[in-house]
Amino acid sequence: MKAKELMIPSPEYLHPDDTLRTAVNLLRTARRDEDKLGTKGLPVLDENSKLVGMLSMADILRAVFPFYMGMMELGEFSWDGMVEEVAAKSEDKHVDNVMSKNVITVNEDASLMECIDHMLKNRIKRLPVLNKEGRVVGMLYERDVFFAVTKAMLEKEGGAIE
Repeated sequence: MKAKELMIPSPEYLHPDDTLRTAVNLLRTARRDEDKLGTKGLPVLDENSKLVGMLSMADILRAVFPFYMGMMELGEFSWDGMVEEVAAKSEDKHVDNVMSKNVITVNEDASLMECIDHMLKNRIKRLPVLNKEGRVVGMLYERDVFFAVTKAMLEKEGGAIE
């Protein structure tokens, strides 16, 4: 099986100069087939449609969680409303200031084994899939890889799944 057989075509993406408010709205309303399911991460493309980063829910959470808080024992504090206040102040930050810039990708002809290898070694849950021209043509998600592997695991000779 190849990446292009499992990937979800990705018509939705972000630009580096999009605000976090725009990004959050798109993450929450991204479509998968006919459904609005939202997504946990989107590719960031420049003006030439080249991949320059990925923005994930974790990137956004890091943007609203003050870095110095990681040095404290948070169980000792209760600052109700602090995260909400920081989040409101973060809405105008640009995606390029928050996104992950070191993005692991796969070619559309990459084998399933190569995709799994990248996901496990790099502890990532989604892989942008690139065509021969280096353009993002889809996303490969951990759940889709998991279901492909488990389907093969559970199939019987007649193709039935228990």
